[in-house]
Amino acid sequence: MRKRALGKSLEVSAIGLGCMGMNYHRGPAPDKREMIGLIRAAVARGVTFFDTAEVYGPFTNEKLVGEALEPFRKDVVIATKFGFDLGPGGSGAPNSRPSRIRQVAEESLRRLRVDAIGLFYQHRVDPGVPIEEVAGTVKDLIAQGKVKHFGLSEAGALTIRAAHAVQPVAAVQSEYSLWWREPEAEVLPTCEELQIGFVPFSPLGRGFLTGKIDENTAFGENDNRVALPRFTPEARKANQPVVRLLDEIGREKAATPAQVALAWLLAQKPWIVPIPGTTKLARIEENIAAAAIELTRDDLRHIDNAIAKIPVQGARYPEDLERQTSR
Repeated sequence: MRKRALGKSLEVSAIGLGCMGMNYHRGPAPDKREMIGLIRAAVARGVTFFDTAEVYGPFTNEKLVGEALEPFRKDVVIATKFGFDLGPGGSGAPNSRPSRIRQVAEESLRRLRVDAIGLFYQHRVDPGVPIEEVAGTVKDLIAQGKVKHFGLSEAGALTIRAAHAVQPVAAVQSEYSLWWREPEAEVLPTCEELQIGFVPFSPLGRGFLTGKIDENTAFGENDNRVALPRFTPEARKANQPVVRLLDEIGREKAATPAQVALAWLLAQKPWIVPIPGTTKLARIEENIAAAAIELTRDDLRHIDNAIAKIPVQGARYPEDLERQTSR
């Protein structure tokens, strides 16, 4: 697979793999051995960038990823995240105090079975801790050889600048897709100016942009989409024109809607690396193949003009969750 650079020195596969759903957040957890095999199959197909976090589970997803990638740890980049008060007696609230960051680093190193964390994101901005203090703590961890690169997740432009002034930020991770383009306003221009990579999570709109979801789709009890305004039956029905647009382009390119959605992201900037998640090998192969799809300027213009005429229905998060983002 083609490679891309995040920041000035972190090279990864053009498409990564989001591992959250392999045992957390999407219905009953799949078989552990099957998911280990799936991660290793992704490595065999050229994927070198894997995303997890201590909060996924909590802790169980890091353990899964660590076990799966232990034989390949010198050849891959594992991204994980800190930023919540977890563990015995933890409240689950944001917590990016230096002592907590250092604790998470040590625990994640053990669970991931690595000598250094490839990319260490602050999962959400903590309004109680100055970002300069957060960046300084990660800078110390980098100096100690426990972390290789620093990242931010769902941070706003001012926060990115303040953090980057203390410790260079290799990547910013935020939701970004054809139906959620908020990062284009301020975050992407900031990343371009500062030479920071950008990692879109939910690049397939939490599965909606694959064309496999409609108003009749039933979600399991543990599926977080049931609480998202954009995934009410009414919103799913109203948003079908987005999928029809991807399907139209896909027929011209001999590609699936999901592949067009990923190719569109890759075409935006050469330093964008999406991390679609899946629990199926066929979907990994489908996603990887998107890296070979070329969208021309005319294709991109057509997509932009068409999507501008589609009023996407529903907020991406409930109001209380949305307030935690883009600080």
